[in-house]
Amino acid sequence: MTRRELGENYFKQGYNCAQSVVLAFNDVLGIDKESAVKLISGFGGGFGRMREVCGAVSGMIAVVSAVKGYSNPTATTEKTELYKAVQTLMNEFKNKNGSYICAELIGEKKACSPTPEKRTEEYYKKRPCALLVGDACEILENYLNN
Repeated sequence: MTRRELGENYFKQGYNCAQSVVLAFNDVLGIDKESAVKLISGFGGGFGRMREVCGAVSGMIAVVSAVKGYSNPTATTEKTELYKAVQTLMNEFKNKNGSYICAELIGEKKACSPTPEKRTEEYYKKRPCALLVGDACEILENYLNN
């Protein structure tokens, strides 16, 4: 199964968009699945359904940070390289989808109820989220392989 398929499947199981991307790359994170899922859980819905930065993009950034991140606060070179990677990934996602802002991607107003919608057939028909998760996984996989 491809990382794209993994991410899309996790989303269809009920994980949020950020969790789905992180789970598709959990093998490269170096932390257990439960910790990874909990750590990123608030990023779904564009930060807790605030409809800001797409959760799939946040998941992508979490993974690249785990792979290329730094721990020394004075590590200017490493920080620059990570920020370059983040900008590359975000720009590629935006070029493919027209935005990396959740509200723009799903055609909703910003900030909505904190209560998630039920995952029904109708939900999946009206939301591009599974495909956006797949795009984020594909973009990230290509980046990490090059």
